[in-house]
Amino acid sequence: MILAGFMRIVKPALLAAFPMRVLNIHPALLPAFPGIHSWTQALDYGCKVAGVTVHFVDAGTDSGPIIVQKCVPVMEDDTPETLHARIQVQEHIAFPEALRHLAAGRLRVEGRRVIISAE
Repeated sequence: MILAGFMRIVKPALLAAFPMRVLNIHPALLPAFPGIHSWTQALDYGCKVAGVTVHFVDAGTDSGPIIVQKCVPVMEDDTPETLHARIQVQEHIAFPEALRHLAAGRLRVEGRRVIISAE
């Protein structure tokens, strides 16, 4: 199952039916800034780098094992809108990358780590 723009907490029954098989994309470099408006949180905190994370969904909020991350620089004159737009460009790269690994059976979870085997 793939979540993109899904702004709700996934119920335990669904997670139990598909353990480590539900993917989400989040516009931050997790574990920093889980939840909503993460790009604004990054700006408010004074980050020099922001980004996007594709991760497996667990019972927490944006706390599952990380599959792929992509970084973007935070510019001096960034607004929440300009930073979010650059993050979205990387989302369109990161999510297909993670899905290709998943479809090819190259993802393995060991504890909190995701191992991506060679192609």
